[in-house]
Amino acid sequence: MQTPPLDLGELLLRPWRDDDVDTVFVLQQDAASRLWAGGGGLETRDDAAALVGRLRDQENRASWAVVGAATGALLGSVTVHSIELPLGNAEVGYWTAGTARGRGVAPRAVDAACRWVFATLGVDRVELCHAVENAASARVAAKAGFTHEGRLRRSFRYGDGVKHDELLWSRLADDPLPRLSIRS
Repeated sequence: MQTPPLDLGELLLRPWRDDDVDTVFVLQQDAASRLWAGGGGLETRDDAAALVGRLRDQENRASWAVVGAATGALLGSVTVHSIELPLGNAEVGYWTAGTARGRGVAPRAVDAACRWVFATLGVDRVELCHAVENAASARVAAKAGFTHEGRLRRSFRYGDGVKHDELLWSRLADDPLPRLSIRS
């Protein structure tokens, strides 16, 4: 799916490019990224190239590289996937570079991606799931305007090879919009 750039002031969500591969590989090597990535993270540069290819070229997903508007530095990723237009449903996933965590980057990116799919694709509901132990993702979900709905038992195998319980959140097209900012 073609995704347009989304200008958020301090952040820019832009389509993925081939020249992102090396940076993605480096950013995905920290412990938190490896733990919370499905399948254990990226082992080789070829894995990173395959990931960027999937993010760029799949039909039922809208994916963006999240970059600093002033620097162009890659700060993370946001993807709306499993888009089911007849049902008006989708899911969102994201990751943030270690240096960008705790600054409001992920909530801003997730919010912008949701606003785009609501307005452009007519999606009515976006779900977000994360491991119960991933407290940072719970904060992202709440800040990005999602409502906690429940717990999915042993629902996803994370980077440690263990199936974790996940928390299920949702955001509807007519939910109140969050108020977000970036911290330096």
